[in-house]
Amino acid sequence: MPIYEYECLKCGKTKEAMQRFSDPALTQCEDCSGQLRKLISMSTFHLKGSGWYTTDYAGKNQSTAKPAECKTSSADAKTESASSESASSTKSS
Repeated sequence: MPIYEYECLKCGKTKEAMQRFSDPALTQCEDCSGQLRKLISMSTFHLKGSGWYTTDYAGKNQSTAKPAECKTSSADAKTESASSESASSTKSS
């Protein structure tokens, strides 16, 4: 069950309440009978197990990774070989 925080507008005290999602919000302060308002709190959670950034990728050193190989498409390879052949035939003439 989530924990909700409420603040009294009259006395300024804060109160925590464990409530279901379906429960109605608290409206009256137990101490002074003032009006309560629901506060927005920061929630926290922890991702456990493998497959998350913190467990699998955060500690890896970038320098140990293999550099990506330069892969050329077959069209690029044909263009490169054609240009090298024309350059060699120009030099031999």
